[in-house]
Amino acid sequence: MADPRPYSVLVRDEDHEIEIKRSRFICYLARVESETDAREQVELVRAEHRLARHHCTAFVIGPERELRRSNDDGEPSGTAGMPMLDALVKHVPEGREAPDLSDVVAVVVRYFGGVLLGAGGLVRAYSEAVSATLARASFATRARLALFTLEAPVAEAGRWEHELRAAGIEVVDTTYDTSAHLRLAIDDTEAARAALDGRIATITSGAARAVAEGTEWRTTRG
Repeated sequence: MADPRPYSVLVRDEDHEIEIKRSRFICYLARVESETDAREQVELVRAEHRLARHHCTAFVIGPERELRRSNDDGEPSGTAGMPMLDALVKHVPEGREAPDLSDVVAVVVRYFGGVLLGAGGLVRAYSEAVSATLARASFATRARLALFTLEAPVAEAGRWEHELRAAGIEVVDTTYDTSAHLRLAIDDTEAARAALDGRIATITSGAARAVAEGTEWRTTRG
């Protein structure tokens, strides 16, 4: 199985409004962790804008962006939800080399201004509403970490911890009983695990090994 790739998420919810031929398009972006979260966010926006004619939606969820949904909410088929989804999927956050945004839902509320835009005009309007809001957003990185516990003699714990930190390995915390227990976090990749094993073997002269304790997803700025 391939190592899980870090991906981009929103730092905070964002909204922005554009106007095209007197129609108002208000885009809301929110970070979500499940389809249930996404649909709840849609309902919140719908409740806030009960008088709007359309509440079109798109969302992308999962480390591999595997869950993708869109809805035109009464607009001609393919003119709203899919362009919105396309804008989410193709967006390259600042500092990234490729599109990797996930765990995000977009809701675009339209207040009809009395002028028909046509299919092409609707596609451009809904896509622009999402893209313009994304351009205002800030992003963080979400990555999966592997967690380990390393048991150390109390007299050696300080040195081991210092050398692990110097090697760029995160020491989450250290607890003590008859021994010291160092909780470590590294990128969840084969290369990082091999590097950890090698560093521990060097530091402890082969006397200790880290015990895997599972994984966790963590979000960091940048």
